[in-house]
Amino acid sequence: MSDLELYRDATVDDVAGPGLRLLFVGINPSLWTAKVNAHFARPGNRFWPALCAAGITDHVVDASQGMAADDLEALQRKGVGITNVVARATARADELSRDELRAGADILATMVARWEPRVVAVAGITAYRIAFGLPRATPGEQAETLAGARLWVVPNPSGLNAHKSVASLAEAYAAAARAAGVLA
Repeated sequence: MSDLELYRDATVDDVAGPGLRLLFVGINPSLWTAKVNAHFARPGNRFWPALCAAGITDHVVDASQGMAADDLEALQRKGVGITNVVARATARADELSRDELRAGADILATMVARWEPRVVAVAGITAYRIAFGLPRATPGEQAETLAGARLWVVPNPSGLNAHKSVASLAEAYAAAARAAGVLA
């Protein structure tokens, strides 16, 4: 068994707090992310480079060994949070069942009602379609809201989504951030 397998089914602390404006929502944590307790931490994940390219962060955060306190504080000052549709860590998102994704959407709605972000940006169209029971959903802003928050579907930053570049991820993330008032 690899060292990472020890983190299967572990959870990762949410990044949220007062003044939340934009909540990014991943599908679920990777084993690496669970090991270091930092979202999108696997080396090579394009989330942090895309956030920097979008202007949401002022540098590329290196979360591969955990989240630095100053990076976490900077996100919270800007009103940016991070969570997942499903809390448990797996090696691959395709290990999640449809029922888990649907239950995760309900849990997410409860979190959003409590945290009250302006915008929720779900990273991954396929997971969004399954979790929310909307098989024809398209990327971008959705017609429906989630617990009063504007709802966006943005591209998943995983390397498995190879047809998206850091630049195209940044463009989508920046659009959601502008809608949330994080970017001008």
